[in-house]
Amino acid sequence: MHNDIPQIPLANGNTIPQLGLGVFQVDNESDIKNSVKWALEAGYRHIDTAAYYANEQWVGEAIRESGLDRKDLFVTSKLWNNVRGYDETKQAFQESLDKLGLDYLDLYLIHWPAPGYVESWKAMEDLYRDGKIKNIGVSNFEQNQLEDLMSKTDIKPEIDQVETHPYFQQTELHAYLESQGIQHEAWSPLGGGKNSAIKDPLFEKLAKTHNVTPAQVILRWHVQREEIVIPKSIHEDRVKNNRDIFAFGLDEAEMAEIAKLDQGKRVGPDPQNTEWLKKSQEYGARK
Repeated sequence: MHNDIPQIPLANGNTIPQLGLGVFQVDNESDIKNSVKWALEAGYRHIDTAAYYANEQWVGEAIRESGLDRKDLFVTSKLWNNVRGYDETKQAFQESLDKLGLDYLDLYLIHWPAPGYVESWKAMEDLYRDGKIKNIGVSNFEQNQLEDLMSKTDIKPEIDQVETHPYFQQTELHAYLESQGIQHEAWSPLGGGKNSAIKDPLFEKLAKTHNVTPAQVILRWHVQREEIVIPKSIHEDRVKNNRDIFAFGLDEAEMAEIAKLDQGKRVGPDPQNTEWLKKSQEYGARK
């Protein structure tokens, strides 16, 4: 097996690197810049940020400081829940673009299915048609929300970025996305907080078997499920280790063992929690 990062095909004919760097809850300028720098040096070409993270400016600075050609990079940002409406969405998109210092985005996502997402999606469709966004998608949308969106708009999402990890495997949603030709992208791929899977005895065992880290085993599991994965780290060794997941493989028995760990435990909010979705529209980017 080789260690190149695969390009995952999207329904519109474009592609996305299967591995990217996530930067959620990285609030420090030096941490952001170092993390992006180490990732790009290690061969990552996919960076995932969001307006809500309040770090787009630093991500953009790190990209420019890398000296890499823009065409070789895949940059994602997201529309936060406090912005809804056609004109409002276009304005928020331009603000993200300006903070990043870019002429276009490779992927723009509606961050959560908070009320009003249909009008925002229509604005994104036009930005896509105008070439300002190469691909459009959603994050944290469940099947019913996707069906509602697709029934009222013209362009199907290319990606649904959702919480996915060994303790919350999203098996039913994964199958639905596959049936619709929508790529499954995993956030919080290692779990987190009380749901962190890294210390699970199974991953300790598999890590020893393959002479890798438990995190590498988990990320490899995602890859073999044909998911796009965006692990976050501000530690150089982990950023680089997380990239090295394409030169080994898990067999069917090992994949079956991991499947048994699913506990239906979320790290983040439930996208079906309408009260939380409405409340989230009252605040903006993290400070």
